[in-house]
Amino acid sequence: MTSIQERQKQEVAAHALEVVEPDLHPDLPIGVGTGTTADCFIDALAALRGRFAGAVASSERSAARLAGHGIAVLDVNDVTELPVYVDGADEVTSALAMLKGGGGALTREKIVAAIARRFICIVDASKLVARLGRFPLPIEVIPMARAYVVRQLHALGGPGVTVHVRSGAGGQPFMTDNGNVILDVGGLQISDAQALERQIDAVVGVVSNGLFACRGADLLLVGGPDGVKIMAPSG
Repeated sequence: MTSIQERQKQEVAAHALEVVEPDLHPDLPIGVGTGTTADCFIDALAALRGRFAGAVASSERSAARLAGHGIAVLDVNDVTELPVYVDGADEVTSALAMLKGGGGALTREKIVAAIARRFICIVDASKLVARLGRFPLPIEVIPMARAYVVRQLHALGGPGVTVHVRSGAGGQPFMTDNGNVILDVGGLQISDAQALERQIDAVVGVVSNGLFACRGADLLLVGGPDGVKIMAPSG
């Protein structure tokens, strides 16, 4: 039986397809993110695979799913223009700042988002929050800098902040598609997401962090019990 949350993800993914359809062009690819809601979008996108030039994926997982639907997967280095990027989030505010990276693809997600003219975030209602930080903040770190970065994060966050190395198969550290480790930081009080994003990125050894506030979403689609709600940044 399909859960309520899963149904909301499917509904918001289907609605996102309607929103992006005018952006599709046979000579241009689109960007596609990572996660369970992005999976739903990929499955829906398959019906229009002849309408665009292919897709740039933010993870190997999404690339495999796209290829399984017969959608050409392109190297981001071969792409100069993406009209739209569609991805989910672990948390998102009404200002369209996001916390992402639960699947470990945050760095590639930031790269694809940076190239795209428009970033559309799709989530179920449980991901909409008043303030970011309930979900642990993922930070991708070069392995040799792990211990140093942990110390810096404790100093930056203060008392109550926890930092854990994400575990993967067999209890070994989880490795990203880029060969790096993920630190999950809990207990943060994120009052200024843009400032914190910049502070963490300035720590030597950090590749990127899961705050998407400096480059937030341009449009948010939220699947809820009353259907899909569309939100744009205020101001």
